[in-house]
Amino acid sequence: MPTSPDLAIRLRRADFNRALAEADLNAIGPLLAPGAILVTGSDSAIISGRKAQIQAWKREFAAPERTIYTRMPDAIIVSTVEPIAMEHGHWHGMTVASGEQLASGTYSAKWRLIGTDWSIEAEIYLTLA
Repeated sequence: MPTSPDLAIRLRRADFNRALAEADLNAIGPLLAPGAILVTGSDSAIISGRKAQIQAWKREFAAPERTIYTRMPDAIIVSTVEPIAMEHGHWHGMTVASGEQLASGTYSAKWRLIGTDWSIEAEIYLTLA
């Protein structure tokens, strides 16, 4: 039985969260479209492309005070005319060492069905705390 787009995207998001928690660069790449764009939550820096994002996560994973970022989807809206969807949710960043929450906010992510897998095309974050 095929998985609904909503469930498939939620499962892919769970895979992304797990990859971040485990500092697994090899698991992040397949979740991102080749031209994926990320707009950061505080300074609106733009990280463009899968390779650039993997390099950014590599630096993040090597930080002495590593933070684990978790995204939690609140809603997924699937287009009826294109193989795309929009995810809206909230996120937080917690230190690995103490588990202290350092930041949190909301996000939106655009997904595209590429072949049989949903991939992240764009994400934009808003830091609220």
